[in-house]
Amino acid sequence: MLRRNSWRRGNFVLPYDAVVVGAGHNGLICACYLAKAGLKVAVVEKRNMAGGAVCTRDDLVKGFRFDVGSSVHIMIHLTPVLGELDLAREGLEYIEMDPWAYYPVEGTGRGISFHRSVEKTCESIAAFSPRDAEAYRRYVERWTELNEGVFETFLAPPSPARLFGTIVKRNLFRPQSRRLWSSLDTARQLMAPYGDVIEETFENEHLRTAMLWLSAQSGPAPAEVASGDMFGWNAMIHKCGAKRAKGGSGALATALVKCLERHGGELFLGQGVKEVRKAGAGWEVEAGDRVLSTKKVVAACHLKTFFCDLLKDGPTELAGRMAKARIGNGFGTVVRHAVEELPVYSGEVASGKQAREYHSGMQLLCRNRAMLESSYRDYLGYQPPKNPSVVAMTFSAIDPTLAPQGKHTLFTWAQYHSYELRNGETWDEIRER
Repeated sequence: MLRRNSWRRGNFVLPYDAVVVGAGHNGLICACYLAKAGLKVAVVEKRNMAGGAVCTRDDLVKGFRFDVGSSVHIMIHLTPVLGELDLAREGLEYIEMDPWAYYPVEGTGRGISFHRSVEKTCESIAAFSPRDAEAYRRYVERWTELNEGVFETFLAPPSPARLFGTIVKRNLFRPQSRRLWSSLDTARQLMAPYGDVIEETFENEHLRTAMLWLSAQSGPAPAEVASGDMFGWNAMIHKCGAKRAKGGSGALATALVKCLERHGGELFLGQGVKEVRKAGAGWEVEAGDRVLSTKKVVAACHLKTFFCDLLKDGPTELAGRMAKARIGNGFGTVVRHAVEELPVYSGEVASGKQAREYHSGMQLLCRNRAMLESSYRDYLGYQPPKNPSVVAMTFSAIDPTLAPQGKHTLFTWAQYHSYELRNGETWDEIRER
């Protein structure tokens, strides 16, 4: 049952088996599984909208639907979540992005397209470097095998023993996996900066830059040690695809809320948590002006907020560790545009009225490694990047529900951007700079 502010006034106790603090998509998925297992579950959320960063708004520009956070869904398709929760039953529909990425090569009228099909991708790469097309095939084969083992561990309760056991099992029954995981070269590349691994894997600068910018998405800088798999895991996209939830990213959250309701769970929006405290053998969650009594509490909000600000009578050692956790000074920024035309990267069309194949994917706009690293240096200096690398996304080209007929949405994501700027400047003050 979905509840927003339907509690009556007054401080009273509601009993539950589990209370989930935070209605982001991870919290909702957890709540759905618990409710499906027969537990009485409540989810409490400070905002008046469920989904966290996985939500879509239609009240910003009339007729347009804009994602607030995530736009491309990849990893969830490597899990059984969609099927086990039967989210298609709740109206969730995914649209394949194919190609899922495109790197326009400046001055050529051409580009490199990354398709679900490895062969089609290699054909696109071969137009610029036949040797790198073969190298890309080897890259996909090698890193897919490695990351399949990693993803297996994601689907079970985490522990060092389980991680080790999964790798041992794959090594016993898969000779290729045994060769890779026992290779010193594999260990070296996993511990190396992904920028270096890309440089040694490919020769063509256009492909190198495309893979560099793709690997940098929401991750460390190219020179960061032990980041090799930021490059390697992209091979998995050929296995699961990159997809868009029809109607916007928030369609996933909407389906999860419906699934939660179907299994008897409750969602309380606009109810910020004030305190989580021990109460006998269980816990009490004070949210808004009421208290929820529960056997278990799931932290699905920022861990520092939960363990340092909300949790009382919790493990002192854990709270101390969380208090010392390093929180990054921002990361990137996104601008959502309502546009008349789509961006054009080739001379094939005179205007952006006509959608092209590459408009389905992430359009990787970065000239070279120096451009990306320059933005990172600006970020470390608490400065806005002078020349940020951009990912352009034009999902209305494959999902007309996002914009009025004849118009489009354009999302532009850029890295790297600091929350706090030097010299006391703020983003509001320099927004038009």
